[in-house]
Formats: sequence, structure tokens, C-alpha cells
Amino acid sequence: MLLHWLATAAQIPSGAPLTPPAAKTDPKVDTVHGEVRVDNYFWLREKSNPEVIEYLEAENRYTEAMMQHTEDFQEQLYQELLGRIKETDLSVPEKIDDYYYYSRTEEGKQYPIYCRKNGSLEATEEILLDQNALSEGHEYLEVGVYKISPNHQLLAYSTDTTGGESYTLYIKDLDTGQLLRDQIPNTYYSVEWASDNQTLFYTTLDAAKRPYKLYRHQLGSDPAADPLIYHETDESFFLDVSKTNSKAYLLMGLENINTSEVHYLAADQPTDDFKVISPRQPELEYAIEHHNDQFFIVTNAEAVNFKLMCASVDNPSQANWEEVIPHRETVKLDGVSAFRNHLVISEREEGLQKIRVRNLITDDEHAVDFPEPVYTVHQGRNPEFNTNTLRFNYASLVTPMSVFDYEMDARTRELKKQDEVLGGYDPSLYESERIFAKAADGTTVPISLVYKKGLVRDGRSPLLLYGYGSYGINSDPYFSSNRLSLLDRGFIYAIAHIRGGEEMGRAWYENGKLLYKKNTFTDFIACAEHLIAEKYTASNKLVIQGGSAGGLLMGAVTNMRPELFEIVIAKVPFVDVVNTMLDASIPLTVIEYDEWGNPNEKEYYDYIKSYSPYDNIGAKVYPHILVTAGLNDPRVHYWEPAKWTAKLRTLKTGDNRLLLKTEMGAGHGGPSGRYDYLKEIAFEYAFIFDLLGLDK
Repeated sequence: MLLHWLATAAQIPSGAPLTPPAAKTDPKVDTVHGEVRVDNYFWLREKSNPEVIEYLEAENRYTEAMMQHTEDFQEQLYQELLGRIKETDLSVPEKIDDYYYYSRTEEGKQYPIYCRKNGSLEATEEILLDQNALSEGHEYLEVGVYKISPNHQLLAYSTDTTGGESYTLYIKDLDTGQLLRDQIPNTYYSVEWASDNQTLFYTTLDAAKRPYKLYRHQLGSDPAADPLIYHETDESFFLDVSKTNSKAYLLMGLENINTSEVHYLAADQPTDDFKVISPRQPELEYAIEHHNDQFFIVTNAEAVNFKLMCASVDNPSQANWEEVIPHRETVKLDGVSAFRNHLVISEREEGLQKIRVRNLITDDEHAVDFPEPVYTVHQGRNPEFNTNTLRFNYASLVTPMSVFDYEMDARTRELKKQDEVLGGYDPSLYESERIFAKAADGTTVPISLVYKKGLVRDGRSPLLLYGYGSYGINSDPYFSSNRLSLLDRGFIYAIAHIRGGEEMGRAWYENGKLLYKKNTFTDFIACAEHLIAEKYTASNKLVIQGGSAGGLLMGAVTNMRPELFEIVIAKVPFVDVVNTMLDASIPLTVIEYDEWGNPNEKEYYDYIKSYSPYDNIGAKVYPHILVTAGLNDPRVHYWEPAKWTAKLRTLKTGDNRLLLKTEMGAGHGGPSGRYDYLKEIAFEYAFIFDLLGLDK
């Protein structure tokens, strides 16, 4: 039966229905909490099985056939998106000691080129790393870490050529341009130099793709003999290594979703032992910043929205923490950054990000003001410690990303760069606003909106509603030139700031996880219903989109209220929640128990099963659905969207379109090249516009 389906899918004419792939005659059957579970599509996990690859490729051929009539339109959209970006461009240089570091792009090239100049911006350019050259011979190329040694003579960088997020670490001599013999496989995203320019600390991955070991490497030595500094045996904890902004200390961080532990080591004493700040305690989180003879500690100890403490570097244990900024019920403390004379405080109040600056000499403090009612702001890298200048990035739904240098004493700012939108973009033609929906339990849920001025609220406008709502990750309003292709065709773009994120404080997250997870879904539905009731749109013009955990959101709300939405874009969706969370061998499963719950406990099993998209597909009319996957995705494995699609094909009624598009050489983030990324956006927009009759 499978081979018949493959042959059919290979030659399917556009517009014809697709017969679902056959379930195996020997499906996976197991018993969980006394319940017999039958998984007819478990076989799609067999990545080495040629039939699985043939199935994915057949789905891709079917998707191509069903979208063939839009190919010219896709190209039009691609050129439209491309025409707005400055292909040859330059980042704002970062000054570190006597060097100015930056990256640039060139027209026609997929990837950035990393460069520097010595002494001044008028000096001769030195190319440190050309990602385009590195990508030759590879369909996919991602740079993981990029770390310059303290003396600026060496570069540690890592690459991944599959999308599987396992990186090989290289060391480049910037004087000769040659690679050293030191090459280390299976590293992750964190690498740090000690002060001696000869010692590196790096993390490696276990079989479940969890960074779990910290090693120390001496340049010129055999990496196979590198001493193991720390082995994290708790499968729910990730390990990383970083450096304080002062460059004085290396930090080894150990954390799961709700608990953290930090160890510190003087950067100029790399062979000494790391010392712990405070041993881990369940549900105690803290993060460290260094200034002179003390550590600043951001913690949730008896502070759900976090507070700021400090302690001497000589004895920083929790018993010696002293309060600097108390807990506030209405303000979430996101973090602090220390400079020689200033402390920069990042906060969130009523869903909006804020920055305060405290002078550590005078204790004088002020807030940085921002001009728009809805915006996004975050600090830049700020690699210099001994400076009075803070770099931050600012954007809104109508203002392109802007880089500012803020003089913290004079309280003045200088715009260093605003992303250019080619083709005559005029922000005055667009309008953004913030409205609120009422959730089922009475909670007020914010919605950010942007649209072209002159909008008539008559229910006739198409609207794309985006949502995520997991891990405490915020869906802040930001600018995208790609979005203009929606707005200029009469679309409204909306972001639902649903529980599970942290936009409205830590409680907003706590009330959207574990046994409260369904609040995330009902909040999103409430936002959709409110937008319809207020005549921003109608169900037959409502498009929804989410990816990863946001793809779980798409699957859940589509099962719950399929009639509410016209089109669903589910990107690398986490939809097989029960089966994944029952399998501890899968990357991220164990660490995620604190987000979703452990289904080995019946209470959590029953709750997760009640919303898991794969487990709740029914014989009903579903919206048009586009599903994406990455064959090498280590976060949401390809088989989750593949199984979900196969089961939907079997059970759904009606003839609405259902497409699965799998990137056969990429991972969670899709294609790595910037032009390939634009082609993916053009494909998704063509899918939407075609179904809504906006194909021009």
C-alpha cells in the first residue's frame, strides 16, 4: 500500500486529493497507565528506512504539484521581498579595545562576511571569516560560536553543515589566516577564552543532544586528552559557559526550566577549580553579573517577578545576598548589565520593555524614554566594560530595526543605523495599536496590531494572527519588511500575547504551563474571537501562524475550533506531545518535564493527552493547512509534523488543502541562506494569497 501511495503522490495532478500513506500492519502498541495506545504512524520515526525518506519526498512532490500553478506568483513575491532589502550592507561596528568588528553582506551571496579594522574605521579591512567560502560544497552552513581571543590574535568559531546543531570547533590564527590543528567535534553554542589567550572552555553534547560536559583545552594539545571540568548527570539540566561583561570571570551555568546553578572562575586562573555561587534548589533561579568586588544576582528567591541582590565575590553564597532592587508585583526584572560606572536594568511593565540606568558612583537613576506606545527594545552586545555608552536596538511594528548609542551620563542618544527598506517605505502610511481580548476566565489578553492607515473595520480584511506562548518567551512587536507584502494587500497583522509567554510578568508564564497549559490555547481562541467580533476580520479571512511550540498552539486550537480559522501555517510544529514526552531518549524531553509535565505521572498524562494535537485529530472539516519540517531538526523531529499530516489525511473530512513541506537538508530553523529564507517566505505567502484570492 505504501509503494502505491508513493507512486500516486509522485504524479498527482494539481488540485487532486492525496490518498494518505498506509499505516503499518504492525503499529506500535503499548500500555500507559492501563490504557492501550496504538500509534499507526510510529514507523515514520525510522529515518534510516528508505520508505520513510520516499514518503517525505513524495509529500514534497505533492506539495510542489499542488503549488505549481503559483510558481510565477512565488517568483513575483520573492522579487518583491528581495527588492526591499539592502543586499550589500554593513552592520554597525563594535569597538573592542583598538579594533572595530563588524559583518557585511554582498549582493548575490547567501551569508555574512565577518571583518574588522584596527585603530579606526578608515583603516584597511581585514576579513576574518567568510561564511560564503565556508559554505562551498554544503547545502546548509550555520556558524555557531564566533569568539575573538582577548589579545585579538585568534578566532574560535564553529560550524554545522546539517542543521542538527552539533558543531565542530576550529581555531584560526588571524595573523597568518591559517587554521590551527585544534579541531573539536560535537560542541554546542558556548565557548569562552581564558585571559591567557591559550586556554578555551567548551561544552559537548550527549546522545540526546544535551550540552552536558565542560572541557578545558590548551592550544596545541590533543583535544582527545582535554581534561573534563564538569559532567552534569541530571538529564533535565543544560550546561553552558560564558564570561562576565567585566571579562574578569568565567561562568559555568547549569539550568533547567525552573532551576539554576552558577559556578565562577577567575578568567586569569584557568587551571583553578570553579566555585559555586549557590547550590541548586528546586525552583530557585538566579543569574550573575560582576562589578568590582561584588556580584549582582538577579533571582526569583521569594520574588516571582525577580529582584536584584548583591554579594561579595569573596563569599557570594545565598546567605550573604543583600537586596538592591526589591521585588515588585507589577514589574518583571529581566536582567542587568554592569559597566564600569553604570548598571543597566532591563524590565518589563504592562507588557512593555523598559531600560533604567543607575550611576554606580552617585546612585542617581533614570529611565530611558521611547517614542512609541508599542515597541521592542533590547540591549546590543556591549562588549566594552569601561564605557559610558550603552548600545541598544529599537523597533516597532512600523519602525525598522534601529541601533542607538546612548550616552548614560549625558542622557543623549545617537542613531547609528536604521535598517533601510528599499522601494520607498513610508512609515506614516501604517498604523499600530494595542487592544485587549477577554479570555474565558476573565483574564485580559493583549493583542498588538499593525495595518495600513485607512482601515475600515467591516469584517472584510484578511488578518494573520501569530502566536507562540511557551517557555516564558515573549512575542514582542518587531518590524519586518517582509510583512509589507501582507499589509499592502490589505492584511492586518496581529500578535496574540497569550499566557505561556512572559509579556505580563512571570505569573503570565506560570499560568500557561503544566496543568494550566490550556490557557495558552483558549487565550488564542479568545483573541481570534475578539478580532472577529470587533470586525477587524472574519473567520473566512483569518490566517493563523506559529512555529515549534507555537506549532503545538496551531494544532491544539485547530482541533478545538477548526471552523474559526481559514488557513493555518504550522512551522516545525511540536504536535506529538504525548509520545515525545514519554520517550526520554529524544533530545529535550527530560528537560521539558517542567514545561509540559511528566506523562509517566497519570495526572500529567491525562492532561497532556487532552490537548496533544496528534492525539485529538477527529473526523471533521479542518482549515487549509501548510506544515513544514526539517529532516535534521533536533528540537522537533521531522516525524512529528509527518505523523500529524498523515493522520490528518486519514481522518479529516472536506477537501481543504493539506500540504507538508520537509527541508531534506536542514534543521529547526529551515534553510540557512538569506535568499533561501526569502524563498520560503514567498512560498508561504503564495499559499495564503492563492487561497484568499489575492494572487497578484
